[in-house]
Amino acid sequence: LGVSFQQVQKYERGANRVSASMLVKIAQKLDTSVGELVGETAAPLGDESLFEKLAVPGAVQLLEAFASVQQPAMRTAILNLTRSLIEESSDERTLSIRRAR
Repeated sequence: LGVSFQQVQKYERGANRVSASMLVKIAQKLDTSVGELVGETAAPLGDESLFEKLAVPGAVQLLEAFASVQQPAMRTAILNLTRSLIEESSDERTLSIRRAR
């Protein structure tokens, strides 16, 4: 994990908080989900829980970058761009499936 034994002890005692990215690393090392580590009992969002979505490589960095954007209009633009990219990707996938048939 790249942390010292003393740091692990601080996590265990609650002297230091475990960041979201570190929690994801711990879950990966233990071959479990972040949700299981934190005792998640909330209903999952769709097919994946929020913690499972945060485990996707780059998700935490994307969230941190998005949270650093101060202007609401720019946040809206980022969301719209992301949704458009997802839609375009989905459309291309559908088109390639149709061509394969």
